[in-house]
Amino acid sequence: MTDLIVIGASGLAREALAVVRETGSHRPVGVLDDDAARMPPSFDGVPVRGRIADLNQFPGAEVLVCVGSGTARERIVYWLAETGVRGIRFATVVDPSVRNPGACRIGAGSILLANVSITAAAELGEHVVMMPGVTVTHDDIVEDYVTLTAGVSLGGGVHVARGAYLGMNAAVLPGVRVGRKAVVGMCAAVIADVPDNETWAGVPARAIRTRPLVVS
Repeated sequence: MTDLIVIGASGLAREALAVVRETGSHRPVGVLDDDAARMPPSFDGVPVRGRIADLNQFPGAEVLVCVGSGTARERIVYWLAETGVRGIRFATVVDPSVRNPGACRIGAGSILLANVSITAAAELGEHVVMMPGVTVTHDDIVEDYVTLTAGVSLGGGVHVARGAYLGMNAAVLPGVRVGRKAVVGMCAAVIADVPDNETWAGVPARAIRTRPLVVS
């Protein structure tokens, strides 16, 4: 069984660890968090081993970045690469209840929780997070660092770009694109393309905020 280091003491980490324990896919050996000095000695039964920079002490372990924000996940992965931590193997955690009959690609570092359904000819990038009850249908593309929260439904041929975040029970019409680092609010009905870096909400969804674009 492969050792696992979890980065980020978060609710997502608790959920991912529950899946790891159920499946027996990895042996959790430590949690790293930059607030480690203020934390108890263990998190969800796993020893807190220090800050993220201490990852180089665990060369044989796979790594799971458990931070809810896709932008933050991307920043951590980039920082690890830039600061000389080499040969990182990112774990992929998939709940046993996930349906993927078409054997669609799931990128490294991704976390898929209970009752996610992926139908056919879809593609999931790296470090994607899908909360319980997400539905991804035919020909969808979900790029790296996307977060789909509980109950999100994507129609066929939807393209969710890098780092986008979709709130609980949001629905996206077939063929629509959700832009890079865009945010879609809870229960929104997205029937038109969402530009990069905008926040949309409502039924039908409309722009409510545009944020300065951060290039990374």
